[in-house]
Amino acid sequence: MTDRYRICPGAPYPLGVTWDGRGANFALFSDNAERVELCLFDTAGERETARIELPEYTDEIWHGYVSGVVPGQLYGYRVYGPYAPERGHRFNHHKLLIDPYARMLVGQFRWNDAVFGHVVGDPRGDLSFDERDSAPFVPKCCLIDRAFDWNNDPVLRRRWSDSVIYELHVRGFTMLHQSVDQRLRGTFAGLADRNVVQYLRDLGITAVELMPIHGAVDEFALVKRGLRNYWGYNSIAYFAPESRYLADQGLAEVKQCIRRLHDAGLEVIVDVVFNHTAESDQLGPTLSFRGIDNASYYQLQDQRFYRNFTGTGNSLNLHHPRVMQMVMDALRYWVEDFHIDGFRFDLAAELSRGGDGAFDPLSGFLKAVGEDPVLARIKLIAEPWDVGDGGYRLGSFPPRWAEWNDRYRDLIRRFWRGEQGLIGELAARLTGSSDIFQKQGRRPWASINYVASHDGFTLDDIVSYREKHNELNGEDNRDGTSQNYSDNYGVEGPTTDVEIGKIRQGQKRNMLATLFVSLGVPMLMEGDEFGRTKKGNNNSFPQDNETSWVDWLLLQSNDGARLRDFVRALLRLRRTHSVFRRPYFFDGRLVPGQRTKDITWLTSDGREMEQTDWRDPAARFLSYRLSGDAGAMHRMPSDQAEPDYDFLIILNAHEETVSYSLPQDPRSARWSLVIDTSRADDAATKPFEPGSVFPVRGRSFVLLQSAAAPETEPPR
Repeated sequence: MTDRYRICPGAPYPLGVTWDGRGANFALFSDNAERVELCLFDTAGERETARIELPEYTDEIWHGYVSGVVPGQLYGYRVYGPYAPERGHRFNHHKLLIDPYARMLVGQFRWNDAVFGHVVGDPRGDLSFDERDSAPFVPKCCLIDRAFDWNNDPVLRRRWSDSVIYELHVRGFTMLHQSVDQRLRGTFAGLADRNVVQYLRDLGITAVELMPIHGAVDEFALVKRGLRNYWGYNSIAYFAPESRYLADQGLAEVKQCIRRLHDAGLEVIVDVVFNHTAESDQLGPTLSFRGIDNASYYQLQDQRFYRNFTGTGNSLNLHHPRVMQMVMDALRYWVEDFHIDGFRFDLAAELSRGGDGAFDPLSGFLKAVGEDPVLARIKLIAEPWDVGDGGYRLGSFPPRWAEWNDRYRDLIRRFWRGEQGLIGELAARLTGSSDIFQKQGRRPWASINYVASHDGFTLDDIVSYREKHNELNGEDNRDGTSQNYSDNYGVEGPTTDVEIGKIRQGQKRNMLATLFVSLGVPMLMEGDEFGRTKKGNNNSFPQDNETSWVDWLLLQSNDGARLRDFVRALLRLRRTHSVFRRPYFFDGRLVPGQRTKDITWLTSDGREMEQTDWRDPAARFLSYRLSGDAGAMHRMPSDQAEPDYDFLIILNAHEETVSYSLPQDPRSARWSLVIDTSRADDAATKPFEPGSVFPVRGRSFVLLQSAAAPETEPPR
């Protein structure tokens, strides 16, 4: 089977497959293997056309150069070694293995007993040995030509403090989009549709955060129930895009999508899952890492079993230098070859645990990322927890990292649904969570503020459901958190009750307005700007259907269009006034050369708050004044130079109207209303005199500025 190919030793670096125009170098790490065979397949991936033993082993790398292979060649590996689970080894050469450095996968994974290294159903469990060939059931790796003409792709590098993130799913965002070609829906080509990109640009966000796009596997338990892992947090190929998101242009399709987003001024952040792989626990399939060198790639417990800080069955072993190298190589590859602008690391606390299993802010992973010159210019976001002991680490990541702030999410939900005595913590969350992040020179942008994300209720569901409704997931509604801090205001789910509908619309506007005036980096989930619902499902990861897909028809309703326009106007407001994007924490002191503090907390009768006010256990009302000069003093030279206006922000979670005495303004005689979420869209008001009483209606957010600004359009 090897007569048509000439084999020579090749080189141990770089890892993976490198094509030079005449042939390709194959290099695979395995410390404990005894020999490695390269298997070549026909263009359909169905017939093995050659089996070639890699001739050299250098520095733990098996390698060989094969003349005559060209881009498009499909391949996989068979790795020989001891099958001794009790010693950490699970080599089984009957299993075709995916190259950890594969740039492209062809074909879909199919569940079959042959993909397991052990005999399914054998009383000895994982200690048994299965001799069936798994090749017909696993995707094949594809040799690619990495060349692509980026044609002066713009380098954006937007400042963190100016960023607004929009979380979306490549497939779900366009599956129901009427203007996208049916054939392209759910793919990178669909996301690159001009109408889709224009919508994102017009909305006013600055970055899209793509949910996982790496090659992944649907868990057997889901497939058995007729479901699939829609979210994609089950990676098996860290260098390859998920094939279900590709139309027909391969890697070029991904790059063209990113380039089009860049042309629209939008950065691209990718959610990555390096904490575990799709091979699960000791009873999981043998697809790649397990069969290549189980003892190196995974954190083991008593050698046979897996440490599991992720709740998925295994934890990748970043303490091994070759595994760390793979992760770093993958990150650099996506930055250099795909021009990715940043990464969000799923369950990042697990990546940062030391050899003793405890979280370590000086862990090898955090040091490697922090010292890498390629990654120095991109955005880094941590999901700062995992499911193991001591795994909740919000605020513990080092400088340069931003973190998903779930305390912000929960507090905003709790306050607006009417919980009492939260104003002290609310003040901290509105101003960048300095109690969590103000250390080591970290700035407010370290806090990624959000009210809803893929994991949990949508914004509309937060105000429509008290309980989760995950019955479609097939786990008798046991999955997903029961702590949602949500309310339905009288009816669970959809209702025709006009008054309840008004409350729900108002509450959505309240939370959105709060989000976009808060210090830190706001993140909006796809479709929340026009009322997307998952019908109360707060754990929709297996729902690759209308439950999860964005329903664009909602934009045709008055409520959906008005909410979208409200978000656009909020983002315009944030862009226009730098005080909402201030890169430093407030300190409550006088602005140099001015008679006002950078921030002043006020009671409803217009006086500055005292300790007794903060300790009020029944408080559901908070207001504060921002000095426009507090934003101006931190502008860059290229920014707007003239002094900004002062702003008065009022949050009233009481159901009753609160009479509010407007403060005296040293620079202006009047206050102009910019936002009042309780008023009709077309409500116009004359300026309010200082000291006059402004009625702040129940469950409303109000924003006033110290004088009318012609460039400020009231959000509708």
